[in-house]
Amino acid sequence: MPKLRGEAFWRETLRSAHYVVAPMVDQSELAWRLLSRRHGAQLCYTPMLHAQVFLRDANYRRENLYGEACPEDRPLIVQFCANDPEVFVQAALLAQDYCDAIDLNLGCPQMIAKRGHYGAFLQEEWDLLQRMILLANEKLSVPITCKIRVFPDIDKTVKYAQMLEKAGCQLLTVHGRTKEQKGPLAGVASWEHIQAVRKAVNIPVFANGNIQCLSDVEECIRKTGVHGVMSAEGNLHNPALFEGRNPLVWEMAEEYLEIVRKYPCPLSYVRAHLFKLWHHTLQVYQQLREELAKVKTLEGIVDVNRELKLRCQEEIANQKEGEKPKEGLSFFHWICQPYIRPGPKERCRENGDCGTEKGVRGKRALEEEEDGNSELLSKNKQKKKLRNPNKSFDPSLKPKYAKCDQCGNPKGNKCVFNMCRGCCKKRAFKETADCPGHGLLFKTKYEKSLSWQHSQRGIQTPEISPRGDAEVGDLAVLKEAGDS
Repeated sequence: MPKLRGEAFWRETLRSAHYVVAPMVDQSELAWRLLSRRHGAQLCYTPMLHAQVFLRDANYRRENLYGEACPEDRPLIVQFCANDPEVFVQAALLAQDYCDAIDLNLGCPQMIAKRGHYGAFLQEEWDLLQRMILLANEKLSVPITCKIRVFPDIDKTVKYAQMLEKAGCQLLTVHGRTKEQKGPLAGVASWEHIQAVRKAVNIPVFANGNIQCLSDVEECIRKTGVHGVMSAEGNLHNPALFEGRNPLVWEMAEEYLEIVRKYPCPLSYVRAHLFKLWHHTLQVYQQLREELAKVKTLEGIVDVNRELKLRCQEEIANQKEGEKPKEGLSFFHWICQPYIRPGPKERCRENGDCGTEKGVRGKRALEEEEDGNSELLSKNKQKKKLRNPNKSFDPSLKPKYAKCDQCGNPKGNKCVFNMCRGCCKKRAFKETADCPGHGLLFKTKYEKSLSWQHSQRGIQTPEISPRGDAEVGDLAVLKEAGDS
């Protein structure tokens, strides 16, 4: 049976899915997908999987895809990050029997994606992307889809989408932000870009960005004309988002924990989900936040969840008539609701005077305060400060390293050639010399070798000439033997 394409693929294989749970690293695991499907999600993606690791590591495949078969978890799209056509396709071939489509991640904007050269950092390499999608479209028995971010320019974004469609992409998810828009600088996603792409291509399009509740989903479909809408953070804070409900947090948390008992996952995933679900409540009960962070077992997490539930029920029992939610929330903190990220200006006001021209305190600026105030350090550096109170993060106090004469890397402090180890090794080998500072003993080992060889022949051990020339040393020995 030939594989379905475009509209037919979306309509028949994906069952005309409108409500989609995004691929989220360490957060869209099987247990969370099943919870989301119970509450309105019609299509789910796996977390982003690394194609090269998936190809070489059987444990990675088993933990992320080859676990217990679950008929409820369909339709399902497996997402990979990759930058090599052959590796991508070989990994996809191993996954295609466990899903309904393979998605190529072209949207991840994080630093790890930049270092690994994948995600949104491939969006300028159109020739490479064409080769990857063409090969996947030819070799795979399931359709290939892509998730992208937009360019600032709408016309370029449209041409990008059309290129992917022409290469063989059968469904496109468009996140309406550029790769620079992330974290506190995320801002509002551009539905105008998504609408332009939808009008320009003949394959199904999903929209991603600005989805916090069901009314956002309906408005996005109306304004952009897309086939479906994908949610990430909105879904994490309220897994019943696609039902249009705002349930009690402990109801969702208890249901999720029951699913985890049946389909186990790493404890870090479970803890992260509860931090999201209980986000607003944990601002009130800071002690329980600390306990949730430290707990080491699933039963411990269940206990913290139970204690949070009891605290909230006590609040409800003592609630005064007409009392309204605090902290600008739409609902009381024990009800599932969106978390609105503060923008750069709001975050700046929270932190005080930012000290930069644009009013945004950069992460590094927080870490490089000369007064060493631990409150202005990152959490990681604060932990290091606790372990070592004398530790300083002032960059001006860091040791300055002398550079290698050859390549500019830091040189060895005791190197006889004033070089780094790599350059020193090449020079010492070429000149048959020693460098005790780097533990390189080419001259000493050569002398021992010659000594052993000549002891076997009963000939006096030669001396190495100043240039370390073996032939000159051998000639000297022969001359002495002749004179005697």
